Amino acid sequence: MDIHKTATLVLTTAAGLFALFWDGTFPAGAPSRLISQAEARIGRPLTPVSYAGVARRTTRRAVYAGAAASTYYAPACVPVRDAYGNVVGYRCP
Repeated sequence: MDIHKTATLVLTTAAGLFALFWDGTFPAGAPSRLISQAEARIGRPLTPVSYAGVARRTTRRAVYAGAAASTYYAPACVPVRDAYGNVVGYRCP
């Protein structure tokens, strides 16, 4: 291996290690002025990791899937509604 290839390999490895451990600020460790901090508000209903949002979306998907499946597989079933008009189940003959 000649000296030119060795130097290229060393410089490429050094640049790769620098890019791997660089935190995006210059000088390293200083707060960045180009990129603002991300602000995630956990707890809002549409936040991806919000427990309330996850529960709401999961319930909605389950209700939609159940309604679609019951409509397709058992068209003679009648939806059972609670006092508020929400479908809580199906009664099949």
